[in-house]
Amino acid sequence: MSRNVLLPHAPSSVTSARRRMCSDLRASGIETGKIDDAAIVLSELLSNALRHAAPLPGPFPPGCVQVCWEVGGTDTAASWLEVSVRDGGAETLPRLARPSLSALGGRGLGIVEHLAAKWGTEVDDTVTTVWAVLEVEVPAPAPRPPRAAAWPGPPAPAVGGDRRGAPADPGERAWSARSHATWA
Repeated sequence: MSRNVLLPHAPSSVTSARRRMCSDLRASGIETGKIDDAAIVLSELLSNALRHAAPLPGPFPPGCVQVCWEVGGTDTAASWLEVSVRDGGAETLPRLARPSLSALGGRGLGIVEHLAAKWGTEVDDTVTTVWAVLEVEVPAPAPRPPRAAAWPGPPAPAVGGDRRGAPADPGERAWSARSHATWA
């Protein structure tokens, strides 16, 4: 499962991105605790982009950022979720801060570092991508029910007794025989 979403470079985009991602992850069967962690990571990365970075440059639509999430891995023990945010960059690169206890901000990437298995930044000429990878368990797809076999026809005439070994009721045996004769 993979999704790329362009959103306005505006604070309201955080709520929209969280809702979309959480909906996708629930549909994928990821456990609620990991979905909550991913929502926090996405919120922190996107909030930082909106606060510190410029919108994406052309050829992207004007005034937007891009958020992406992708679930991968083939083994439930090795499954992962990558969350990333692309923006137009800033004067400085995102970095882990060590704010004082009284500081009002600066904890976002520390939270991301705590919740994610790894995170990083990629920069090209005009676009900065900040990403984080979380370990998740994706349940195996439910097995498909077997295809219905061809209808085997009417039940065979009752002979000798029922499933418990009790003697068959003569009326039941006659009914089964009649039913069989009618359908044959």
